[in-house]
Amino acid sequence: MARKAKKSAIDLRKKKEFSLRGLSLEQLQKLTPEELMKILPSRQRRTLRRGLNDDQKKVVSRIEAAAQGEVVRTHNRDVLIYPSFIGKRIAVFSGKEFKEVDVRPEMVGHYLGEFVLTRRFEKHSGPGVGATRSSKFLPLK
Repeated sequence: MARKAKKSAIDLRKKKEFSLRGLSLEQLQKLTPEELMKILPSRQRRTLRRGLNDDQKKVVSRIEAAAQGEVVRTHNRDVLIYPSFIGKRIAVFSGKEFKEVDVRPEMVGHYLGEFVLTRRFEKHSGPGVGATRSSKFLPLK
């Protein structure tokens, strides 16, 4: 009996459909910018209320006009992700290189820069030449 309950719980997790504030993906894509603004958090509402600058408008129009599978490259990391971007591929500049981002429904309302990190983790190796005897000590656990 426990196996059936476990299996049905797994099936429920797999079949869960995306929704943002109670709206399905199809309903989100039909929203006007004013209606979309009402369901987004305050920072994103403020961005939309102030309006997009020329660079952002250019990027948004290029992304919306791009064919499925075509990669759009941009340096603008502060562009809000709209429902019309879902399924598109965007290469965002990280400061060193362009990193490709596949836009998924969960990303709606976030900014492009959130998905491309600008800093990387640097792992340090052992002590170098000229290190003192005390700094060469590495504990053996």
